Amino acid sequence: MEKFTRVPDGYNPREVNQFLDEIIDQVGIIINESKEKDKKIKELERKLAETEKMREKIGQYQQMEQTLSKAIYMAQKTADQMRTMAYQERDTILEEAKNNANRIVNESLLKAEKTKDEALMLRRNVNIFKRRIRNIVEAQLEVIEELDKIEL
Repeated sequence: MEKFTRVPDGYNPREVNQFLDEIIDQVGIIINESKEKDKKIKELERKLAETEKMREKIGQYQQMEQTLSKAIYMAQKTADQMRTMAYQERDTILEEAKNNANRIVNESLLKAEKTKDEALMLRRNVNIFKRRIRNIVEAQLEVIEELDKIEL
Protein backbone atom coordinates (compact mmCIF):
# COMPACT_ATOMS: atom_id res chain seq x y z
CA MET A 1 0.00 0.00 0.00
CA GLU A 2 1.25 3.47 -0.93
CA LYS A 3 1.69 6.19 1.67
CA PHE A 4 0.89 9.69 0.66
CA THR A 5 2.25 12.86 2.17
CA ARG A 6 -0.21 14.96 4.08
CA VAL A 7 -1.06 18.47 3.06
CA PRO A 8 -3.41 20.89 4.88
CA ASP A 9 -6.52 19.74 2.92
CA GLY A 10 -5.74 16.02 3.06
CA TYR A 11 -3.31 14.09 0.90
CA ASN A 12 -1.05 15.49 -1.78
CA PRO A 13 -3.27 15.52 -4.93
CA ARG A 14 -0.34 15.10 -7.28
CA GLU A 15 0.79 11.92 -5.50
CA VAL A 16 -2.77 10.64 -5.33
CA ASN A 17 -3.31 11.37 -9.03
CA GLN A 18 0.00 9.76 -9.91
CA PHE A 19 -0.97 6.74 -7.81
CA LEU A 20 -4.41 6.60 -9.48
CA ASP A 21 -2.73 6.82 -12.92
CA GLU A 22 -0.52 3.89 -11.97
CA ILE A 23 -3.56 1.96 -10.75
CA ILE A 24 -5.45 2.81 -13.97
CA ASP A 25 -2.45 1.65 -16.01
CA GLN A 26 -2.18 -1.54 -13.99
CA VAL A 27 -5.96 -2.14 -14.21
CA GLY A 28 -5.71 -1.55 -18.00
CA ILE A 29 -2.86 -4.04 -18.20
CA ILE A 30 -4.85 -6.52 -16.07
CA ILE A 31 -7.95 -5.99 -18.28
CA ASN A 32 -5.84 -6.51 -21.42
CA GLU A 33 -4.26 -9.59 -19.90
CA SER A 34 -7.73 -10.80 -18.91
CA LYS A 35 -8.99 -10.24 -22.47
CA GLU A 36 -5.96 -12.11 -23.85
CA LYS A 37 -6.55 -14.90 -21.37
CA ASP A 38 -10.26 -15.00 -22.34
CA LYS A 39 -9.21 -15.25 -25.99
CA LYS A 40 -6.78 -18.02 -25.11
CA ILE A 41 -9.46 -19.76 -23.04
CA LYS A 42 -11.92 -19.55 -25.93
CA GLU A 43 -9.26 -20.80 -28.35
CA LEU A 44 -8.39 -23.66 -25.98
CA GLU A 45 -12.11 -24.46 -25.56
CA ARG A 46 -12.47 -24.49 -29.37
CA LYS A 47 -9.41 -26.76 -29.65
CA LEU A 48 -10.80 -28.94 -26.85
CA ALA A 49 -14.10 -29.23 -28.74
CA GLU A 50 -12.17 -30.13 -31.90
CA THR A 51 -10.14 -32.62 -29.89
CA GLU A 52 -13.34 -34.17 -28.54
CA LYS A 53 -14.72 -34.40 -32.09
CA MET A 54 -11.46 -36.02 -33.17
CA ARG A 55 -11.63 -38.43 -30.26
CA GLU A 56 -15.18 -39.34 -31.30
CA LYS A 57 -13.99 -39.87 -34.87
CA ILE A 58 -11.03 -41.91 -33.62
CA GLY A 59 -13.49 -43.97 -31.56
CA GLN A 60 -15.62 -44.47 -34.68
CA TYR A 61 -12.56 -45.40 -36.71
CA GLN A 62 -11.47 -47.81 -34.01
CA GLN A 63 -14.92 -49.41 -34.08
CA MET A 64 -14.71 -49.57 -37.88
CA GLU A 65 -11.26 -51.12 -37.58
CA GLN A 66 -12.56 -53.71 -35.11
CA THR A 67 -15.52 -54.45 -37.40
CA LEU A 68 -13.21 -54.77 -40.40
CA SER A 69 -10.84 -56.97 -38.42
CA LYS A 70 -13.75 -59.22 -37.46
CA ALA A 71 -14.97 -59.26 -41.06
CA ILE A 72 -11.48 -60.14 -42.31
CA TYR A 73 -11.19 -62.85 -39.67
CA MET A 74 -14.58 -64.29 -40.63
CA ALA A 75 -13.70 -64.09 -44.33
CA GLN A 76 -10.42 -65.90 -43.66
CA LYS A 77 -12.22 -68.51 -41.57
CA THR A 78 -14.84 -68.98 -44.29
CA ALA A 79 -12.12 -69.23 -46.95
CA ASP A 80 -10.31 -71.84 -44.86
CA GLN A 81 -13.54 -73.81 -44.44
CA MET A 82 -14.27 -73.58 -48.16
CA ARG A 83 -10.71 -74.69 -48.95
CA THR A 84 -11.06 -77.64 -46.59
CA MET A 85 -14.42 -78.57 -48.12
CA ALA A 86 -12.96 -78.27 -51.61
CA TYR A 87 -10.09 -80.59 -50.68
CA GLN A 88 -12.53 -83.06 -49.15
CA GLU A 89 -14.76 -82.89 -52.24
CA ARG A 90 -11.72 -83.32 -54.46
CA ASP A 91 -10.65 -86.38 -52.49
CA THR A 92 -14.18 -87.80 -52.67
CA ILE A 93 -14.38 -87.21 -56.42
CA LEU A 94 -10.95 -88.79 -56.95
CA GLU A 95 -11.93 -91.80 -54.85
CA GLU A 96 -15.18 -92.19 -56.80
CA ALA A 97 -13.29 -91.82 -60.09
CA LYS A 98 -10.78 -94.48 -59.04
CA ASN A 99 -13.61 -96.79 -57.97
CA ASN A 100 -15.45 -96.19 -61.26
CA ALA A 101 -12.26 -96.75 -63.24
CA ASN A 102 -11.63 -100.01 -61.39
CA ARG A 103 -15.24 -101.09 -61.96
CA ILE A 104 -15.02 -100.22 -65.66
CA VAL A 105 -11.71 -102.07 -66.02
CA ASN A 106 -13.15 -105.12 -64.22
CA GLU A 107 -16.30 -105.05 -66.35
CA SER A 108 -14.19 -104.69 -69.50
CA LEU A 109 -12.02 -107.62 -68.44
CA LEU A 110 -15.12 -109.71 -67.80
CA LYS A 111 -16.59 -108.73 -71.19
CA ALA A 112 -13.29 -109.49 -72.90
CA GLU A 113 -13.18 -112.88 -71.17
CA LYS A 114 -16.79 -113.55 -72.18
CA THR A 115 -16.11 -112.46 -75.77
CA LYS A 116 -13.03 -114.68 -75.86
CA ASP A 117 -15.08 -117.63 -74.60
CA GLU A 118 -17.80 -116.90 -77.17
CA ALA A 119 -15.18 -116.69 -79.95
CA LEU A 120 -13.74 -120.06 -78.85
CA MET A 121 -17.21 -121.57 -78.78
CA LEU A 122 -17.93 -120.17 -82.26
CA ARG A 123 -14.66 -121.68 -83.60
CA ARG A 124 -15.57 -125.03 -82.11
CA ASN A 125 -19.05 -124.81 -83.58
CA VAL A 126 -17.64 -123.79 -86.99
CA ASN A 127 -15.19 -126.69 -86.84
CA ILE A 128 -17.99 -129.06 -85.86
CA PHE A 129 -20.17 -127.66 -88.64
CA LYS A 130 -17.31 -128.05 -91.17
CA ARG A 131 -16.80 -131.67 -90.09
CA ARG A 132 -20.48 -132.42 -90.45
CA ILE A 133 -20.65 -130.77 -93.88
CA ARG A 134 -17.47 -132.61 -94.88
CA ASN A 135 -19.01 -135.85 -93.68
CA ILE A 136 -22.22 -135.10 -95.59
CA VAL A 137 -20.27 -134.12 -98.72
CA GLU A 138 -18.10 -137.23 -98.42
CA ALA A 139 -21.20 -139.36 -97.96
CA GLN A 140 -22.74 -137.77 -101.04
CA LEU A 141 -19.53 -138.33 -102.97
CA GLU A 142 -19.66 -141.98 -101.95
CA VAL A 143 -23.24 -142.12 -103.15
CA ILE A 144 -22.18 -140.57 -106.47
CA GLU A 145 -19.33 -143.01 -106.77
CA GLU A 146 -21.73 -145.83 -106.09
CA LEU A 147 -24.02 -144.48 -108.73
CA ASP A 148 -21.14 -144.30 -111.15
CA LYS A 149 -20.42 -147.94 -110.51
CA ILE A 150 -23.91 -148.82 -111.40
CA GLU A 151 -24.38 -148.62 -115.06
CA LEU A 152 -27.67 -148.12 -116.37
